[in-house]
Amino acid sequence: MTHYLLPMTHPLYVAFIWHQHQPLYKSRNNTPLSDGDADVLATSEYRLPWVRLHGTKDYLDLVLLLERYPKLHQTVNLVPSLILQLEDYIAGTGVDPYLAVALTPAEKLNDQQRRFIIEHFFDANHHTLIDPHPRYAELYQQRQENGRSWCLENWQSGDYGDVMAWHNLAWIDPLFWDDPEIAAWIERGRNFNLSDRRKIYAKQQEILGRIVPQHRKMQEAGQLEVTTSPYTHPILPLLADTNVGRVAVSNMNLPQHRFQWEEDIPRHLQKARDMYEKRFGCAPRGLWPSEQAVGTQILPHIVKQGFNWICSDEAILGWTLKHFFHRDGSGNVEEPELLYRPYRLETPAGDLAIVFRDHRLSDLIGFTYGSMEPQRAAAELVGHLEAIARTLKHRQPGDGTALEQPWLVTIALDGENCWEYYQLDGKPFLEALYATLSDSPDIKLVTVSEFIDQFPPTATIPAEQLHTGSWVDGNLTTWIGDQAKNRAWDLLTEARIVLANHPEATEENNPEAWEALYAAEGSDWFWWFGEGHSSNQDAIFDQLFREHLCALYQALNAPIPENILKPVEIHEARGDHRPESFIHPIIDGVGDEQDWDKAGRIEIGGARGTMHNSIAVQRLWYGVDHLNFYVRLDFKSGIQPGKDCPPELNLLWFYPDRTMNNSPVPLAELPDEAPLNYHFHHHLGVNLLTKSIWFQEAGEHYQWHPRTSRAQLALNKCLELAVPWADLNVEPDYPLRLILVLSEGERYRSYLPENALIPIEVP
Repeated sequence: MTHYLLPMTHPLYVAFIWHQHQPLYKSRNNTPLSDGDADVLATSEYRLPWVRLHGTKDYLDLVLLLERYPKLHQTVNLVPSLILQLEDYIAGTGVDPYLAVALTPAEKLNDQQRRFIIEHFFDANHHTLIDPHPRYAELYQQRQENGRSWCLENWQSGDYGDVMAWHNLAWIDPLFWDDPEIAAWIERGRNFNLSDRRKIYAKQQEILGRIVPQHRKMQEAGQLEVTTSPYTHPILPLLADTNVGRVAVSNMNLPQHRFQWEEDIPRHLQKARDMYEKRFGCAPRGLWPSEQAVGTQILPHIVKQGFNWICSDEAILGWTLKHFFHRDGSGNVEEPELLYRPYRLETPAGDLAIVFRDHRLSDLIGFTYGSMEPQRAAAELVGHLEAIARTLKHRQPGDGTALEQPWLVTIALDGENCWEYYQLDGKPFLEALYATLSDSPDIKLVTVSEFIDQFPPTATIPAEQLHTGSWVDGNLTTWIGDQAKNRAWDLLTEARIVLANHPEATEENNPEAWEALYAAEGSDWFWWFGEGHSSNQDAIFDQLFREHLCALYQALNAPIPENILKPVEIHEARGDHRPESFIHPIIDGVGDEQDWDKAGRIEIGGARGTMHNSIAVQRLWYGVDHLNFYVRLDFKSGIQPGKDCPPELNLLWFYPDRTMNNSPVPLAELPDEAPLNYHFHHHLGVNLLTKSIWFQEAGEHYQWHPRTSRAQLALNKCLELAVPWADLNVEPDYPLRLILVLSEGERYRSYLPENALIPIEVP
């Protein structure tokens, strides 16, 4: 009798890693450096409220929801500087200007405080956090429709009292709405007094106080692995040497003065480790390098601090292996064996495991699934995981129907900001996802340590081969290279040299100076400086960075340089800019400001030369997500599209570096000049009068062939258009170029933007 040894089979292992982080909003400098809201800011140590508000909305509920599905194991990263700030609020010593104002009797608010409330107490995604609450939505609409000045003139104490209450209530996660007190407040909806607001704040503190104990409890139960990051979230390769910015971008403009303080790396790691051990009763095994930024120089320090594994992005693996990860039409990696496994990094100090996240799957959760129906989004994510497993099965030797090797898909992302765009803060999505995965015999959720303990990495990367970069395009340009970012590095370098010239100031006898240094070394200030990212709080981030530097000089009794007292950059209203993130606008022709605030923008009317002085379009917006390409046109005041401007709008796309049939613009009287004389592959026509659309694709011999389109169109206050990537037959991350042409009776009239094509690329 012959016995055959069957190969061991495996489910597809999946490691979710949620990264919980907020910048260090706590300032150690008592005098705010800007005069905008100086009096309001001076009432508190904390300049912004996001630790407190995200603390009640995003950290505790994520793990409480997971606890209901005990088969599912996950990893959560808690940044040390976040924990410190949570502890301040729990102790009642953390006060931010939003909280200080909210705990002021409404009838005693001064004009500056009232302006502050009108401007800032609606800082939330209105679709998910404001609109579901009728009283909050009513006050928001008054501000949007009547303006801030109208509110200042007409709102009474009761209106301010309700706004202050709702700004705090709306950020309490729906998981806690069955709490009798919270349920009663939500049901009542209005007429909140100071006593109510104090009780709401006490409820916030109660929720914050449960975050770390709940994570510790679930880690001790084996369902959770809690990891840490460098103390204040600095970019470790840049602490070692700012010149490493040129590893990925050889012609990068560097700061005037080279920052080289590798000795600060073990300080950040040791402080993170010490904090962790005190709160979790054990040593951390995993490290989330800030912004997943890694490089050869930092690895020995990580090993020496006792960490077993780190995580980074697929872009880093691609650069390291000199391999580009191709994806199929559904967005799934075509070479899964390279990405879905841990690697062993060989360093002079010992070995270290590293996992690389699937960038696209992580982004789908972070930026796209919030705009989809929750059950459909959960099913799509599971479908992607099943497709990965199928591909791996088909690519293994033989004709086995099960996975014969243990593969690990890593999904790693920000665990807080994305939920603001989901229904009920992501609860329906996560419940649908977890219910499906709990019942799946073919997919198993694990912590990273569980996997590498059972299946130690066999693939090896020599330490000197590891690419230096971050999750953003595999480079460091988000934090260095721009003029403003480089100015900030020069300020930091100057302060670091001053501290080094005071050897008597040790961490033991002058902790204020060192804590100020660590705060200023954090990544977040450099993220917001210069091009690439912007928010309505850029000036406060600028100010906070300089306040940390001021505190360092003050702690040393050293004179504060004049250049620290001035903003790093001028924070003006933005003109033209590229997209800053994925967008998910509701196509209703309204042009909601929050829907489009991260979109690319091009000023048209009169701003780009004489040709466009007569064009009816004032501004063009564009952006993408994983499902659609979006465009919006804002018309000049008083213009009626189709009547005061040509009635036909033509969108024409071509695809660089791709061989395909292309055809000329199908319009008469077209000038023979670039880019109008380019050839294009897709054409979407819009009749602005009838709001009908037609779609064509270029064929051989310069012919155009009609195609079906599922594009969405709305024309009201503005024109909004969503074109599915499926119509264009390209992957969502494929670069393409677009031009918009206005016509009448299929005769050319004008085009935009002037002398340019719109570059469409995933931000």
